[in-house]
This record gives sequence, structure tokens and C-alpha cells, in this order.
Amino acid sequence: MVTIAVRPPRGTTPDSHDFPTRPYDLVKEFVIALVAMTLLTAVLAAAFSSPDEKAITMQGWATADPADVVATATAELAGTTTSATYGAPYNHASDGQKLLGLPLQKWGGVRIPVDSADLVLQPLEAQTGNDAVTSAVQQWRAASSTQQQAWATGYSDALAAAPGGDPAKAATGDYGPVPELAAGLLAVAQSGGLEGGLTSSGNFYGGDQTRAMLLLSDGAYLEDLAVAQKLGGDQWGMMNETGNYPGQPWMWLYTFWYQVQPFSTSENADALVWGLMMVLTLALMFVPLIPGLRDIPRWIPVHRLIWRDHYRRHPSVRR
Repeated sequence: MVTIAVRPPRGTTPDSHDFPTRPYDLVKEFVIALVAMTLLTAVLAAAFSSPDEKAITMQGWATADPADVVATATAELAGTTTSATYGAPYNHASDGQKLLGLPLQKWGGVRIPVDSADLVLQPLEAQTGNDAVTSAVQQWRAASSTQQQAWATGYSDALAAAPGGDPAKAATGDYGPVPELAAGLLAVAQSGGLEGGLTSSGNFYGGDQTRAMLLLSDGAYLEDLAVAQKLGGDQWGMMNETGNYPGQPWMWLYTFWYQVQPFSTSENADALVWGLMMVLTLALMFVPLIPGLRDIPRWIPVHRLIWRDHYRRHPSVRR
């Protein structure tokens, strides 16, 4: 008797029960993988992660250096801070940085209009229950721009001449409502309400940090903290991390130019470095098309040394 094996038709899916099986605990495997990855993540994070520095707040600024808050508020009213004189995209105070005489910053336009005086006045106007501050704001609003400038400039000079910049030691003079406005902003900052007063505007949902960052960066406090952490522009700060942690080494080429002349002393350093990096990037992109430059590997055949085993096995290959 002959037994003929019947093969399943082509394309038929095999029955899984025809294959050998073994027990497999999926939950056990998942738990082991989860525990292993959790421990590995914790160890690697402890060894290689970036430091978790606490955020700098307006309240912390006002607590650590109240005199700087008062001086910064006065300078904002006088229109002499960095942001007040920056130009686009915040205001028309200057043409901004240029590249080969082209006012690139000005061409960008004022897309985020910020009145430096409003960095002080807006949070104060939102406060209630302080008649002295309310009266000071009204007096400031009613004065002419010339009078406002005279008040703020005079008080700013008095603070600069006072020992330690202490408002209590500033010389007396006709400063109008400026001392009350500056002291009022300090009080709001110390209460922790200044962040909300500055971020509640700017877009429909609030939360725009632009105005808060401009005010904070106009003071000396933020810069002093950055320099102490080796994050200053002349300390390769763009590629550094705080403490002894490694930063972004791939940014060294960009940061390098800020450390050498003429970029290190130029008012147009950002635009000049950007332009130079664009030229270098284009040069790298078009290396295969640039006569002479593309032939350097043939003149200095370092690649043949690296791939010497390949060229030894294929002596007919010239490149």
C-alpha cells in the first residue's frame, strides 16, 4: 500500500499548532526589561546629564539685588537700557547690526513692539490698593516726553552716584514720580507678582516670556550670574554648560569667532559671525565643485593611509 503525502496548496497559511512551542512569560519579560532600563537610565542620567539649575525669577532677583531692580526700572523709564536702544524687532531706536553696510536687522522690521517704559508701568497699573503708585503712574502719563526723560535721567544719575546704588542714599532732586514707580516695581517683584504682570500680555493665551526676559536681561543681575557660571560671551558661553559639565562642542566653530579680532570688539559681531559662517557653510557644500580645493585629497592622500588595506588589495584603484 502506498501512502501519498498531500501537500497544502501554495499560499496556504501554516497552522501555528504544527510548530513546536515552549512556555513564555510575557509579563516577566516586560518587568525585567522595565527594571533594567529604569536602572540604566538613572545611572546614565546621574553620570552624564546636564545640571538642573533652578530658574531665575523676578522675585529672586528682587531679593538678591533690590538696588539693581530699582536702577533697571529707572533706566527703562529713561529709555537707556539695552532693549530700549536695541532696535528691531522691538523698536525703531536704531538700525541694529549691519553686514557689509546692509541693515539686516532693520530690514527684519519691528515684529514684537515693546515700549521699555511699559515694562514698568504695565505691572504697576494692574495693581490695586496702592494709591501712591496709582498717583505716580497718572503723573507720569500726564507729563510730556521731555519731562519724563528729565525725571528718569536725573534719578538714574543719582542712583549711579549713590554708594552701592542704594536708593536710600541717592541725592535729593526733582525726579517726579520716578522713585515711587521704581520702588513700586520692586515691591511687585518681591511679592512674586511681576512675572504674571509681564507675561499676561503678548498673545491671546498669555505666557509670552519676551517682556520678562527683556527686563531681566537689562539688569546687571542676570549677566553677573552668567559670568560666574562661565557663560559670558568672552568665556565661550554659547557652547558651555554650567559648572564642570560638558556643553555643546559642535558649536565651537561658531563660538570661536567671538573670541578673535575683529569680531570680539565689533558692535556688529553677531551679523559678521553669521555671515562668515554662511560663507564657510557654502564653501563646504560646494567643495566638490571648487577647482583646486577639490584636488587637495589627491595632493595630500591621507585617505590612502587610512584605507591602506583596501588599496593594497586593489592596486589598480588610484583614488
